[in-house]
Amino acid sequence: NIWFAEPSLAAPLLNHARQLRWLQSTFAGVDKLISPKLRQDYQLTNVRGIFGPLMSEYLFGYLLAHNRQHQHYHQLQQQRQWQPGHYKTLQGKQLLLLGTGSIAQHIATTAKHFGMTVIGINRQGQAISGFDLVDKIDNLLLHLPEADVIASVLPDTPATKNILNRHSLARLKSDAVLFNLGRGNVLDLDALAAQLVLKPDQQAILDVFNQEPLPSNHPIWLAANAIITPHVAAPSFPQQIIDVFSQNYALWCNEQPLNF
Repeated sequence: NIWFAEPSLAAPLLNHARQLRWLQSTFAGVDKLISPKLRQDYQLTNVRGIFGPLMSEYLFGYLLAHNRQHQHYHQLQQQRQWQPGHYKTLQGKQLLLLGTGSIAQHIATTAKHFGMTVIGINRQGQAISGFDLVDKIDNLLLHLPEADVIASVLPDTPATKNILNRHSLARLKSDAVLFNLGRGNVLDLDALAAQLVLKPDQQAILDVFNQEPLPSNHPIWLAANAIITPHVAAPSFPQQIIDVFSQNYALWCNEQPLNF
């Protein structure tokens, strides 16, 4: 009557379970389990709280390397050249977070340590602690031209599909840095690949895609101003997931509300 499972593996078996009462997902995303065709007569919990720090490490690792010109100085090192250059600071820059959940909140906290202004976008525009401003997703186009860094941690829903499309991407600053860390459906990858050719000062760091693995013939692979990683921004460590399940199991045994 208790399942501890990966959503995509559990989904095909759900309707065959006779006594299922609780399913602990090993992922944060549980969209594979909430299809209208699947049963909903059990308690579903996911693993939250462990991915925010990992996502934050990923985002700021690449962002700091970009602003501090790590690749440029490494090239100079190979040529044995001592040429101090110019770099950008994160202080005073604006970070636009698409999504304001637990992952985005941790990223926002880290951004504040670097002196950034943080704008959040969610469905209703409800205020969230840690953000300088939160607006509703319908007003996304108003905020894109002002953002120095844009990071999507949105879930895969019909409302988020292709919200970063040719029209919205065209509103980015000429030197904007774009991260896609949530789900691939948010981004029109073909439109982005074409734009990066026209705007060489823009940078895209992409970890999730509509089709994974990303097809080897997609032009985004060849974009000099794109970094592609194979869905590794926040790999879950087994011990962390075991801890989440163990804590919930203790609550279950004591007939207390579970952590979602």
